[in-house]
Amino acid sequence: MPLRSPATAEIYVVDDDPEVGVALGRLLRSAGFTVQSFTSAEAFFFEHPVPQAGVLILDVRMPGLDGPHMLTELRRRGATVAVLFLSAVDDPRIREEVLAGGAAGWLTKPVEGEVLLDWVAGLLGAGSG
Repeated sequence: MPLRSPATAEIYVVDDDPEVGVALGRLLRSAGFTVQSFTSAEAFFFEHPVPQAGVLILDVRMPGLDGPHMLTELRRRGATVAVLFLSAVDDPRIREEVLAGGAAGWLTKPVEGEVLLDWVAGLLGAGSG
């Protein structure tokens, strides 16, 4: 698989299911991305209080701070990282809420690897490869 972005582009995965983080990390690394995975919004914010670059792949339903509330907090803090939601439940109300709140996109699990890679590359401005 061709390299789709500079290895310095940071991709963050926040999903309470550690297996999802591992699988997404493996897929993204195979395309040349640098990936950090977190199992909660709180763990992410501990290491990245105000992320300005890269792409954040974010689950909707998580214990503690859920995805929509994490997006609100990111924007309140002035973070400009691109946020791509990846949810097992395609709830139109939540989808519209987060897109109106500044999310860059919404995908439903399970997602095809190429679709996810194309979204990430596009959000990084690298094109769809």
